[in-house]
Amino acid sequence: MKRQAYNPFLPIHEYIPDTEPHVFGDRVYLYGSHDKEGGETFCMRDYVVYSAPVEDLTNWRYEGTIYRADQDPAYPTDRKYMYAPDVVQGNDGKYYLYYCMSGRDGKGGYFGPISVAVSDTPAGKYRYLGYVRYPDGSPMLDYVCFDPGVINDNGVIRIYYGTQFPYEEEPDFAENEAHIVEEMDMFHKCREEILMTTGSVMGPCMVVVEDDMLTVKEAPKHIIPYHTKGTSFEEHPFFEASSMRKVGEKYYFIYSSWKNHELCYATSDYPDRNFTFGGTIVSNGDVGYQGREEKDRLNMTGTTHGSIIQINGQWYVFYHRLTHKSDYSRQACAEKITILSDGTIPQVEITSCGLNGGPLMADGKYPAVIACNITNGHMPHGSNRIYTDSFPNVTHCGEDRFIGEIQNGTMLGYKYFAFSGKKILGLELRGTGTGTIHVYEQINGKEVGSIIISPAENWEMQKGVLEITEGVHPLYLVYEGDGVIDVKTICFLES
Repeated sequence: MKRQAYNPFLPIHEYIPDTEPHVFGDRVYLYGSHDKEGGETFCMRDYVVYSAPVEDLTNWRYEGTIYRADQDPAYPTDRKYMYAPDVVQGNDGKYYLYYCMSGRDGKGGYFGPISVAVSDTPAGKYRYLGYVRYPDGSPMLDYVCFDPGVINDNGVIRIYYGTQFPYEEEPDFAENEAHIVEEMDMFHKCREEILMTTGSVMGPCMVVVEDDMLTVKEAPKHIIPYHTKGTSFEEHPFFEASSMRKVGEKYYFIYSSWKNHELCYATSDYPDRNFTFGGTIVSNGDVGYQGREEKDRLNMTGTTHGSIIQINGQWYVFYHRLTHKSDYSRQACAEKITILSDGTIPQVEITSCGLNGGPLMADGKYPAVIACNITNGHMPHGSNRIYTDSFPNVTHCGEDRFIGEIQNGTMLGYKYFAFSGKKILGLELRGTGTGTIHVYEQINGKEVGSIIISPAENWEMQKGVLEITEGVHPLYLVYEGDGVIDVKTICFLES
């Protein structure tokens, strides 16, 4: 069987969230944070990079560690973790890595400078260069330096950054914000600084730097309203994850909203003002897709961060999903998107076959963890924690990666497979479960097969016949029974 790409598209032991894809030459490079498998907090690993030929997105190559946290001068302090980075090619032809340091559970990630590293090649290795600073050498700390995204806009280097936490907008906005920020105790900004800041210390901002990639050339400013009531952003206010793309002469600002599970976009004819909310591109729980409500999310939802890119003529959105019942082990995924003639981007569903160029072949073995929907009907929204409740989730034990804690009513969804006719479906599973896994072509649709489940102490292949027509179909597996099972592999065999 030819090489195929499925979500997550990197090796299933790899955890790269906050993805920023860039095409340099004839390859696409994926930059992002680096989570630990089963991690205890965000971004515990050093930066690594994967790349692929632009004409073959099934063929990702590990480029190795490109930059270590201990290369930053902040490392000996409590700020030991590198958060969401971005890379841009400077006017000198070199490559510049922008990032912010943070502490455990995000503490300390909102008051440091934006750090910069440099390399002669896209895949590094990178060396520490300095931090974004004013001409007098003082660090640029205006607003909140967080999640930098960078663009070389026809020779102008623009850095986008910031965060904005939800709180009520009262008539005396500055006083209210000062109170909130003091309560948060996370920005390390005094009351006087907050009250003297034009507008707000929070919100998405942009700063222009000189060709040295460090020195401020144009002072930072807000790019979209920090007051959202009565604006196009009211239902989807900016939270974090700034990323800028230019499509033709139009600027697309990609960001994570207060809803936290969705990547949204806004557009403008200018890089620093007049942005209008465009819509949601993707949600890691398919919330909003075809009207789906948050209570009906199809996965555990949580932080998302990513961007859009055109590769070999096709547009994609890159995002991440959650595993291990936390926000601390996130994996890169991608989907095809369409930018319509009017500039809008319709929301896309999350799938198992994102970069494959078409459906996966219903033939051979696949890791069960490529399920794009994993739900028991009441999945939680993630936060800065590891859940101890029991619900189905992608997890691991040693070298085994699987979907664990599958109980009565759990649904696993796979989209999409290309079938040539009747197949035998095998599931490599273990656990105390006794019952039936029902297989459907649609959620709450026609049943096309079933597998009778019996207890298995070790991994064991259990099978059933699929009565399915030739063509492209999703598969939804619903467990009905007693006990708990884990599923490691999904297998298609000739009947």
